[in-house]
Amino acid sequence: MIRPALIKDVKIIQKALDHYAKQGLLLPRSLNDLYDNLRDFVVDDSENGILGVSSLHVCWDDLGEIRSLAVLPPATKQGIGSRLVSACEAEARRLGLQRVFTLTYQENFFARQGYQVTDKNLLPHKVWRDCLSCVKFPDCDEIAMIKTLQV
Repeated sequence: MIRPALIKDVKIIQKALDHYAKQGLLLPRSLNDLYDNLRDFVVDDSENGILGVSSLHVCWDDLGEIRSLAVLPPATKQGIGSRLVSACEAEARRLGLQRVFTLTYQENFFARQGYQVTDKNLLPHKVWRDCLSCVKFPDCDEIAMIKTLQV
C-alpha cells in the first residue's frame, strides 16, 4: 500500500536512502532534511514494513521533481518503484503540475515509466540549488529525464 509518510517513518526512510547513498546512487539526506520535507514523501508499506520510498518536490509553477526513490533490496523487481513513481505523478497532477523530472542513474527504469532524457541545462536554475551541496558538483553524471503529465 502506498501512503503518505508519517513522522514514525523518517528513520526508516533515512536508512533506505542511506543504503543507496553509500553506493553513490542517491544523495544522502539528513534527519533534519527529511523532517523538513516529510510531506513530500510517500512510502510503500506492507505487512513486512516499509519496502520503498519516494518523494515529489515542487520546483516551479509547472515543474516537480521525483527524488529519493529507493526500494529496499529484498523487494526490488516487484513493481514497488513503479507504484511509488505513479503515486508521485498522481500528486503532481493533483497539484496542477504539468511536468515532472528526475536526475537518475536508472535510465531504463524511468524510460519504462514514460520519461525521456533531457538536457540538464534546460531545467530551471532553481533546480540546481540542491546540487551545490552534492559531492559530485559540478561534475554531475546523473541523467536528467522528464515527463509531461496527462491531466
